[in-house]
Amino acid sequence: MKTVAVSGGFDPLHVGHVRMFKKARELGDELIVILNNDNWLYAKKGFAFMPQHEREEILLSLTCIDRVFITKHVPNDTDRTVGRELALVHPDIFVNAGDRNEKKHVPESIVCEKLGIEMIFVPVEKEHSSSWLISRAQREAPCLCGSGKQSSECHGSNVPMRISL
Repeated sequence: MKTVAVSGGFDPLHVGHVRMFKKARELGDELIVILNNDNWLYAKKGFAFMPQHEREEILLSLTCIDRVFITKHVPNDTDRTVGRELALVHPDIFVNAGDRNEKKHVPESIVCEKLGIEMIFVPVEKEHSSSWLISRAQREAPCLCGSGKQSSECHGSNVPMRISL
C-alpha cells in the first residue's frame, strides 16, 4: 500500500485545498493529512480562524482523506516544520503544493531524504488563499457592535476573529 501525506493549516479550508487533496490521493492508496495545530497557527499568523478539532472534523468528512494527524507544536515552538510527524507517519510520498515548488523551499526535505520519503510537488491555482478569504470576510462582514457598518469601517484591520459569548 502506498501512503501519501500532505500538511498544512487549512484554516479555513477552501476549494484549492480540496483540489490538492484529490491530486495527492491519486498518487497512492491512502492519504494522510498532517494538520498544523492551533499553536502553529498562532506562531505563524497570530490567530486560529477555526479550532484544530473543527478543521480535523471537516477534513475527515472528505472521502479522499483517510486519516488526519494533528501536529504536537507547543506554544512558542521554535520548530515550525512537520518533520516529527513525518517521522511518525513515515509516508511513501510527501506532497507539497502552492508556494512550495522546490525542495530548497521545503524545510522537511532533509527529513524526507533521511527517511527515504519521495517529495512530489503538485501545481495548484493560486487564486485561492485562506488568508485572502479571512481578509475578505474581515472587510465585508457586518460589524457585530450593531453599528450597521461593515467591520472594517468600524474597526479597520483590528476585527476580532472569534467572539466568546
